[in-house]
Amino acid sequence: MRYFIIAGEASGDLHGANLMKGLKSKDKEATFRYFGGDQMASVSDGMIKHYKKMAFMGFLSVVMNLGEIKRNFKLAEKEILDFNPDVVILIDYPGFNLRVAKIAKKYGFKTFYYISPKIWAWKEGRIKRIKQYVDKMFTILPFETSFYKKHNYPVTFVGNPTVDELLYQKQWDTKEQFYEENKLDNRPIVALLAGSRVQEIKRLLPIMAKVSTFYPNFQFVIGGAPAINESLYNQYKQGADIKIVFGKTHNLLKHSHSAVVASGTAALEAGVIGTPQIVCYKVELGRIATILRRLFLKIPYFSLVNLILDREAVKEIFQEQCNVQNVKKELDLLILDTSYRQQIFDSYSEMLNKLDGKDAGDRASEEIIKSLS
Repeated sequence: MRYFIIAGEASGDLHGANLMKGLKSKDKEATFRYFGGDQMASVSDGMIKHYKKMAFMGFLSVVMNLGEIKRNFKLAEKEILDFNPDVVILIDYPGFNLRVAKIAKKYGFKTFYYISPKIWAWKEGRIKRIKQYVDKMFTILPFETSFYKKHNYPVTFVGNPTVDELLYQKQWDTKEQFYEENKLDNRPIVALLAGSRVQEIKRLLPIMAKVSTFYPNFQFVIGGAPAINESLYNQYKQGADIKIVFGKTHNLLKHSHSAVVASGTAALEAGVIGTPQIVCYKVELGRIATILRRLFLKIPYFSLVNLILDREAVKEIFQEQCNVQNVKKELDLLILDTSYRQQIFDSYSEMLNKLDGKDAGDRASEEIIKSLS
């Protein structure tokens, strides 16, 4: 069968690659066309455009690149028609993918969604568009499954691919290998994951860099995002003595004592790996964003760890509260308070029990092929 897949971010590239591996193992005639990244390219040829050329975040960035975004929609439409796939599979990235779903539906192509957009957090009204343009949803979080069932929409929970990758598939460096390869000294590590987009890094990294100066007995290491040039990190780390490691974020978390993490997939990864963390979220609009959160967000937390457990198991610091003083206060607890750390470890174990992660990509591919039969 022919599979047309769209992943617009680094995490989608990873999940798309694992899904493609599952599809190839079950469908020997599988062929692919896709918007994705290096990991998907390692599974199969057929890339149309790299996600790095599609990642526009924030109002100003979107406005300044409207022409490019419009050309990407036209390109997707043309490629779908030329490829004539058996199914279009969309991975998160809702601003782009929901419009592509409408295009695919117009021409009568079957459309599936793997990795749900976060409509359970805000823009719940998008469920109408999903019902109209997407034939089936494959979810990876238990509370997502409950959300769609509440709306009487066909959904299948396939387990969590992040758990699958990090607990069952990952090949880990030893601590000695990781330290030596990345020229680290013997001090324990605090990982800094400032996000995968330029605007996130600009807002969060200066705060993280300033906090690092209070802990001379620890070394602070940035997990570099694949789409970001090192020069950007150097610009915003404000002269602090912080190393940068690219392509080793999971090993960085594995060998870190603690982590300060931008809200998103990395927070879930830290939880699965077992690294005590603080989760930060800071966007444009300042204090207004706090007001808008209260008005429009449908969820009590923004960290996936806390959403899965339905309580604040790891500390969340939002918007104007995300400053040097508050991040330092919480990092003091992570570093000094052993009972506080143990509570987090216990919470992570509880979270893993809720996430049925083994063979998630394989199960998703099986369900997709079954739905196409």
